[in-house]
Amino acid sequence: MNEREQAVLALIRQNPFMSQQEMADKMNLSRPVLANLVSSLTKQGKIVGRAYILPEENEIICIGGANLDRKFHVRGTVQLGTSNPASSSFSVGGVGRNIAENLGRLNHGVTLLTTAGKDADWLVIQEASEPFMNLRYVEQLPDAATGSYTAIMDEQGELALAVANMEVYDLLLPSLLKQHEAMLMNAGCFIMDLNCPKETVAYIQQVAIARGISLVIVPVSSPKMNRLPDTLQGVTWFICNTDEAETIVGHAIDNEAHYEKALQQLLLLGAEHVIITAGGKGVYAASTSIAPSHFAAKVIEKIEDVTGAGDAFVSAVIHSWLRGQTLETSIDAGLTNAKKTLGSPYTVRPELSEELLKIEMEE
Repeated sequence: MNEREQAVLALIRQNPFMSQQEMADKMNLSRPVLANLVSSLTKQGKIVGRAYILPEENEIICIGGANLDRKFHVRGTVQLGTSNPASSSFSVGGVGRNIAENLGRLNHGVTLLTTAGKDADWLVIQEASEPFMNLRYVEQLPDAATGSYTAIMDEQGELALAVANMEVYDLLLPSLLKQHEAMLMNAGCFIMDLNCPKETVAYIQQVAIARGISLVIVPVSSPKMNRLPDTLQGVTWFICNTDEAETIVGHAIDNEAHYEKALQQLLLLGAEHVIITAGGKGVYAASTSIAPSHFAAKVIEKIEDVTGAGDAFVSAVIHSWLRGQTLETSIDAGLTNAKKTLGSPYTVRPELSEELLKIEMEE
């Protein structure tokens, strides 16, 4: 055992009913880091009782992808069918994981639910992620490979081509989630990406409705829109891009009237708040109590990398809303975080904090 693990055991011996948040506060650690220490001690057999792991209430539960992202930045014009000179890098990613890290950096308690392989890629993801989220419920599968995403970017930082190996998420089934029902029933908010199978999305939708828990759905791509449930009943926030919106509403969206019509259609499906992102055009949003509105994108001088900007937008919107802010302020927070992420080489910018985001919104 390391020193931190010994300190956790000492606290549990003093009070077996102490919550993880109380232990984290006493040790000056984040709650996710404390949870991972407890998980390690449990695997070592040093902890066998369960009094200390009562489900944390009001935790944000992110359910979806956790990938290893590999990026190739082409020098010159991208040419198909031939070799392109490029520099390369890798980082951790996945929509669900990226949102979880953003929210962890913004001072929220977050748990990630996903499936992964027992491989080196997962160890990289785990090391980068565990300071910001609880990974105790991640299901590592011995015969599966951890999700991976490879992107080819042009000189302007725009995506030219991408390939993804996401088969592991087909195993993120309701039967797996039901093993953690006690934790799910105490959630404060669910955030799901559509890497999850349709039946898993529908299962969480029913839990959210039955328990009155907020539910955020974030599509991953147009082809995965068929994983949406049949209605958006119980969905507090539905946040998608223009292509994804076109897939679900069944018509082209290329002017303001089209965006307003699409927003109304998505609200009629049952969602409480709807946002359609439109890249440089900004975003269009509406809710059951607020008419469709347009919000201009923030001006940015140079885009370093578009990867993660959409996840940054979603995270800051939900962060601001959970802090009790209006739709307008929440969207401003999202646009600000997206702008700063576009100007960063990182998928999740390491300087992000709740206080910094407040300052950036006032600039």
